[in-house]
Amino acid sequence: MKILIIEDDEKIINFLKKGLEEESYSVDYSLNGDEGLYMASVNDYDLILLDIMLPIRNGIEVCQSLRGSNISTPIIMLTAKDSIEDKIKGLDIGANDYLAKPFSFAELLARIRVQLRSQNQIQTTLKLADLELDLLSKSAKRAGDTINLTAKEFNLLEFLIKNQNKVLSETMISSSLNNFEDENISNIVNVYIYRLRNKIDKPYEKKLIKTVRGLGFKINDE
Repeated sequence: MKILIIEDDEKIINFLKKGLEEESYSVDYSLNGDEGLYMASVNDYDLILLDIMLPIRNGIEVCQSLRGSNISTPIIMLTAKDSIEDKIKGLDIGANDYLAKPFSFAELLARIRVQLRSQNQIQTTLKLADLELDLLSKSAKRAGDTINLTAKEFNLLEFLIKNQNKVLSETMISSSLNNFEDENISNIVNVYIYRLRNKIDKPYEKKLIKTVRGLGFKINDE
């Protein structure tokens, strides 16, 4: 699942990004409201963490613009303000939840899980043939067997299944899974595809991940 952080404090961004990626979430971020609004408008996110006090365009304006454009992505507003009036204002303009700084990371994770569960349009389980991914527990099974995946392997498999039957180039995969960027390996996508195949395909007769020569990869049950 992919989360967008719109926050102007780089220390907070680094803290949240590290923690969320350790929980197997894929994370994008923006340091100002204008860029954050654009990113939230042109990309599909499962949840947005939105600070109120932002440069260029504040969080209230960002939230209003998103809701005015019929973008229903769950929004948790983050702010140093903790007054009842501020909470009411944030919720009235379309935010789903409100968390005052400083907050515990454990509480934030719990609130994120609540929002993801409450959104009927968001799938919590992905299935392909006898392969099943639970997006909330970050677990995978095939033919009833539990498959142990790293956070990055899980994110890659989730991306592939969400785009099943589509041919995905290495560039498309690496740009969608930006938490590969810290790897100093030129063929990082191929490395992770190889690892996934060893875990979800090699032990089973039916192979799901296919190489499309010269184009990239796709996953299906054909």
